[in-house]
Amino acid sequence: MNCSLEQIANRIKSAKSVLIVGHMRPDGDAFGSALALSTALDNLGIENEVCVETDIPSNLAFIDGIDRVKKSPTKAYDLLVCVDCSDEQRLGALSEEFFLAKRKKIDTVNIDHHISNVGFAKYNFVRECAANCMNVATLIADLGAPFDKKTSEYLLIGLLTDSGNFAHDDVNEECLSLAAKLVNSGADIRYYNYMLFKKQPKARAALYAKTMSGMRYYHEDRFAVIVVTKANMDACGADNGMTEGFVDFPLNVETVEVAASVMEVKKGQYKISLRSKEYADVNKIAGVYGGGGHVRAAGCMLFGELEEVLDKLSYTVSQYLE
Repeated sequence: MNCSLEQIANRIKSAKSVLIVGHMRPDGDAFGSALALSTALDNLGIENEVCVETDIPSNLAFIDGIDRVKKSPTKAYDLLVCVDCSDEQRLGALSEEFFLAKRKKIDTVNIDHHISNVGFAKYNFVRECAANCMNVATLIADLGAPFDKKTSEYLLIGLLTDSGNFAHDDVNEECLSLAAKLVNSGADIRYYNYMLFKKQPKARAALYAKTMSGMRYYHEDRFAVIVVTKANMDACGADNGMTEGFVDFPLNVETVEVAASVMEVKKGQYKISLRSKEYADVNKIAGVYGGGGHVRAAGCMLFGELEEVLDKLSYTVSQYLE
């Protein structure tokens, strides 16, 4: 059922132990949402644990306390909270934990900001906004937990990453006001701006140059694609986490309305990240292939040979460039 954050806060406060889970291949908003809520529960004396199925990506390994995140739960819990996740399958391997909780009649909560969210938990709060950390910040306030420095840092990480450093068109007064509150509570915006968007190892710089030099254009240069292959990642000594933000570069080309990053996960499987500039709904484009996200930022998986994948993607995008 759909409910308010205040109702969810009341349910959390009645729990003895909470498992907090985020989506597979987590980004800054997933980690920020989970760790901020975890810290708030620590401050309230509520036992909790954070889990994601994936190894910590290299670009986020600097986050203080991220090493507390586990791949699977190590203790019993009586409430499961999913953050920044549009459906149970996006939990990856932890979707089995979600279905196990349902079979055991353990209450499940879904707090998210994706327009594609299917309302998969017992208690659902879904509000489209720049970052799910905005929803979690309201939840923390409803819990009566303090906005201490650590909580504020985690929330700011989510705000910065999902808003594109406050550049996306869903950034509003609420988002900027929350950022001001977090900075006032001790979060160092200069430090996190540098760590998230500017600092990079030589391997990432090499991969970036190699990837952008092979950019492809379609449909009168309105659709631009970059391809990140495993061969290039291996040659540069890079990993998946180092590709964060790559898709934003082709979108900056003057003629481009839709940009896509096509990253090889393994032979025959590609992770597609989509961005649009003004009018194309990439959530609908991703939805054709079982993915989703936001109107201006979404993703999906495609399978097949690379040129076949690019042909399918190009055709689908063409339907949304009119």
